Amino acid sequence: MNRIRLYLLLSGLLVTVCLFSQNRNVQPQVVVGAERIEKYLPLIENKKVALVANHTSRVNETHLVDTLLAYGIDLKKIFSPEHGFRGQADAGEHVGNHTDEKTGLPVISLYGKNFKPRPEDLADIDIVIFDIQDVGVRFYTYLSTMHYVMEACAENGIKFLLLDRPNPNGYFVDGPVLDMKYKSFVGMHPIPLVHGMTLGELAKMINAEGWLKDRIQCELEVIPCEGYTHSTMYRLPVKPSPNLPNMLAVYLYPSLGLFEGTIMSVGRGTEFPFQVYGHPNMKNTVFSFTPTSLEGFDKNPLFKDELCRGVDLRDFEERFVVDRKEIIMEWLQFAYRSIDDKENFFNPFFSRLIGNDQVADLIKRGAGITQIRRTWEKDVAEFKKLRKKYLLYSDFE
Repeated sequence: MNRIRLYLLLSGLLVTVCLFSQNRNVQPQVVVGAERIEKYLPLIENKKVALVANHTSRVNETHLVDTLLAYGIDLKKIFSPEHGFRGQADAGEHVGNHTDEKTGLPVISLYGKNFKPRPEDLADIDIVIFDIQDVGVRFYTYLSTMHYVMEACAENGIKFLLLDRPNPNGYFVDGPVLDMKYKSFVGMHPIPLVHGMTLGELAKMINAEGWLKDRIQCELEVIPCEGYTHSTMYRLPVKPSPNLPNMLAVYLYPSLGLFEGTIMSVGRGTEFPFQVYGHPNMKNTVFSFTPTSLEGFDKNPLFKDELCRGVDLRDFEERFVVDRKEIIMEWLQFAYRSIDDKENFFNPFFSRLIGNDQVADLIKRGAGITQIRRTWEKDVAEFKKLRKKYLLYSDFE
């Protein structure tokens, strides 16, 4: 067992920490919903099918589109989320409707003019399949896309079939429950920032709790994973979006995603996004990076071609982040203390990401991490009780 010494830059102090190496127990064999073809093929045979999918929609090494076509399924069209069907669009970049070059199928964007399928989009459809890899954070927009597709299916009397996938951040629950006055496409449900649920479990919750428009419910069926529990540290076979290139970024995303509501860069325009943070005028740091227009990551990043001083989190082993089992607020607090422009540090988007207006106010007032975390502990405890009703898999301890 190797031990390393990491110097953690937290609250302006250097703290020596001993961590274990990344050797883990062998991951149990997980079979995702899309791979359980025998379970859902009878539901879609002789049906006119639409698929909500992106580059993560795979049956082993084969895209689900190709698998369905090989089985002779009458696949009529594809709906695509943020980042597009092939997963190549930048975050926030609107994607238009187009024809998929490989299959000739029409691709209808749900991250352009419309977030929700229109009645005419579903007029020739009997069943909609949803198969996208999520990362378990409330502001990751695949969840919002699922919500709107469920709503459209309910309004148009169409069955919604979800092929479930593991949640790589499904081993803990943490963060403020969304104050619904901040409801937006990056937060649509009264759930914590890290909810500890798969999309299949959340679909059941959304449906049964009446969170769709006018409390309508869709005809929902979930094909669950095999071999997965909420204690399983599932490693994603492909990156879920352009700026989450590895598992460290996925584990850091709940904490660093909040920086998108500030003046800070999270390394977009580098080959290590969501593994660093910084700003041209940040103090008390020795690391630096320069965002550029980078194909496959971000073509127009914040502080493009400017030297940013900041903190490099790549020195952290995944185990450190995983073992914390919480959003690491120290980094946000330290960044705020290291920037002179405190008046503009937070922008209005931060409240939509964090889910309330308390956290930014407490950081501005110099509150400690314990005081900040205390503001959401009661709500998280209540959510955990609700969450248990909808779990499909054994929970973490």
